[in-house]
Amino acid sequence: MTTTLRPTEPLQHNADGTRSRRYQVCVNSRPVGAIHLGTHPVFGDAVARIMKLRIEEPDRRRGRGTVAALAAEEVARGWGCRRIEAEVPADPAAALRLATALGYVVRNRNMRKALGDTPPALPAGTRARPLTEDEFGPWLAKGREDYARSWMKRGGPEAEARAKSERDHAALLPDGHRTEHMLFSVLEHEGTAVGTLWLALRSDHAFVYDVEADAAHRGKGHGRSLLLLAEAQAIEGGRRTIGLNVFAGNTPAERLYESLGYETTRYAMYKPLL
Repeated sequence: MTTTLRPTEPLQHNADGTRSRRYQVCVNSRPVGAIHLGTHPVFGDAVARIMKLRIEEPDRRRGRGTVAALAAEEVARGWGCRRIEAEVPADPAAALRLATALGYVVRNRNMRKALGDTPPALPAGTRARPLTEDEFGPWLAKGREDYARSWMKRGGPEAEARAKSERDHAALLPDGHRTEHMLFSVLEHEGTAVGTLWLALRSDHAFVYDVEADAAHRGKGHGRSLLLLAEAQAIEGGRRTIGLNVFAGNTPAERLYESLGYETTRYAMYKPLL
């Protein structure tokens, strides 16, 4: 049997500058699923994205998804792309196994935790205060640089990584320190600043955009205290779910989040197109 992709629309040139196209996945001309392929809105035409891949239930576990993904890579090469990306749900686990078998590498993952009704208390001697406007500028500059370097470390060209950092921060913080629904905090222990937290109160959940214990004070439990602070702020803000993103390879952070009850919901993966 032959698995192929059949276009269901012309190549789309979208308002954000990306290209995209939808295809049927066919076996001997019989439709068995669908795939939606496009280029990246930040990284541009050099990076393709599998935005959707679905195989109908009767044809699953027969290698249809594998062949469809490989065919999508050939289309992306024809577009001139040098890398392809995909987001893979943690459940079912078969999706992660398929992507890994095809050579995709996890770059980062989203994690989420359900919260109770009572804000957790901080350890004795530890308190939080708002980040001041004077502190905001240096904090933001460091955050932009660290974020860009995280992408560079995981395969992103420097120009792409810096462009993404600038664009993401500009979109999230249009009014800087005064951006609505954003909380910026400094954690102090025994009167000394030991870390910072950036928490967003979204419509239905809270999200940790940045959490960092200062280098001189790591290994003393302050990272855990910062996350307890995030939970407390989320609950006080009326949210009962909190999420965050962690880059692959940051093993101490991954272990900390898992120990606090965070569960992986989605993996962001990439693969060079040689």
